[in-house]
Amino acid sequence: MVTIRVDEISNIICERIEQYNREVKIVNTGTVLQVGDGIARIHGLDEVMAGELVEFEEGTIGIALNLESNNVGVVLMGDGLMIQEGSSVKATGKIAQIPVSEAYLGRVINALAKPIDGRGEISASESRLIESPAPSIISRRSVYEPLQTGLIAIDSMIPIGRGQRELIIGDRQTGKTAVATDTILNQQGQNVICVYVAIGQKASSVAQVVTTFQERGAMEYTIVVAETADSPATLQYLCYIWHDYIQVLISFK
Repeated sequence: MVTIRVDEISNIICERIEQYNREVKIVNTGTVLQVGDGIARIHGLDEVMAGELVEFEEGTIGIALNLESNNVGVVLMGDGLMIQEGSSVKATGKIAQIPVSEAYLGRVINALAKPIDGRGEISASESRLIESPAPSIISRRSVYEPLQTGLIAIDSMIPIGRGQRELIIGDRQTGKTAVATDTILNQQGQNVICVYVAIGQKASSVAQVVTTFQERGAMEYTIVVAETADSPATLQYLCYIWHDYIQVLISFK
């Protein structure tokens, strides 16, 4: 028979007490009142922040945008077909952000910075808010260096400067995409990072543009962000604001 002294029992109890780690986790939860057309009305998220990410019971992520006294309007970053009225929602305490890294060069991603080119995940150690504040006019460097598009008519008559915003507008089938792709192709060796954003286009059209970039070696300095015509309106909106301090060429449907 094994005998245990009283002092040993006391030491064991004290040791267990010291090792005990009680974690209290407070979760801000709510209930789905209504869902449809990419928007959900949530009741109970009293302490949610504007722009905060919320997670639905079936895994869909949303962004809290409309904060009212008795409910919260959440835009869904997904189709939300599995969300049911009465299901639970929890706040994550995080503002909508996406990872940033030079590893994104040469990749095709969606509006949430998830790769859609079948080449595996992209490692990134930093992240940045989607709604980042724009730098003030005073802090910006003046436009002093031209951005050569490779199109003689543009470069000679209406030259574009690096850091300048320029709208490409026209009717369907008038060559808007060709102007954008030619400009990107002409940046090879110019120390320019290009982001080609395709909003509401057909997947085949996006694939054709990516193939052109790959054949001409332009994907080495280019990121393609795409949300096709069948993507939710929320993701297409996020795709539109997916840019930050770099040359962005946006192509609409």
